[in-house]
Amino acid sequence: MLLTRRITLLGGAAVLSALACRASAQTPPAIRVGTLENGTVNWELQTIKAQGLDRANGFSLVPMILAGNPATQVAMQGGEVDTIVSDFLWVAQQRARGADFTFLPYSTSVGGLMVPPDSPVQTLADLRGKKIGIAGGPVDKSWLILRAWSREKLGWDLADETQQVFGAPPMILNAAETAEVDAAINFWHFQARMQAAGMREVISVGTAARDLGLDPSTPLLGYVLRDAWIAENPALAAGLAKASRAAKEALRGDDAWDAIRTYVDARDDAEFKALQAGFRAGIPPEGPVNIENAQKLFATMAELGGDDLTGGLTTLPDGLFWQP
Repeated sequence: MLLTRRITLLGGAAVLSALACRASAQTPPAIRVGTLENGTVNWELQTIKAQGLDRANGFSLVPMILAGNPATQVAMQGGEVDTIVSDFLWVAQQRARGADFTFLPYSTSVGGLMVPPDSPVQTLADLRGKKIGIAGGPVDKSWLILRAWSREKLGWDLADETQQVFGAPPMILNAAETAEVDAAINFWHFQARMQAAGMREVISVGTAARDLGLDPSTPLLGYVLRDAWIAENPALAAGLAKASRAAKEALRGDDAWDAIRTYVDARDDAEFKALQAGFRAGIPPEGPVNIENAQKLFATMAELGGDDLTGGLTTLPDGLFWQP
């Protein structure tokens, strides 16, 4: 009887062990993504999950909602998440200081300068003496590129000839809608809301960049990864890149948006369509980032933004952009 019981227990243990191994085999490793509750990155992340693109590429996507961009950066620095989305200048600064951060392109989206539909402003030259609302602060990248454009094309600096009001994107949106400012520069998704409400774009940052000889397809936002993590998890890193690209391709069509419409939080169909168009316009081209073009964009912004923008960097560090 004792021998029989022992054999039964051993057999049960073997079954449990087999079940555990099978469960382990069926549960792919997680990739933890630090993100904001209302961030546009969630549109891509939720598309990855809704379409099973994570498991199809060998991982389980785990979004971790954090309180703000600084919190995502702290989480990345502390190793609490595997990746976040941030701009390449922050990644460059961290890499130059010794962090092994690298950048996988996510979006090229930029905004533009918006005015009310009945505004007399037709070009940047008409802004002389007027008030501009700017989201993101004095070193906002869109603002710097438009300043550079005015200096080269008009012979004067927007910063010297206008009054600026800086604030959070919702505040700038409200200031534009209530005519507290004559024009506004906002993040692309807030600009889409402004366009849907009837406001008019005077010039896009992409157009200004082209006029300056810059490449507007240079990605400003990307997934932040660690070199060491990529080396230890090459299949996971490649899987994330493939899932991200597949989600973007799915979002070029309309069907994928049905599953994520609640995350878009559009006020009406016009706003929803504008946000769709803005997201699609920001899908970066496939292939490696042109380092020379990125350096030229950096130099143009650094000239006006100074150390407040660059953190003392004079050139982009080697290995900044990761190519799967």
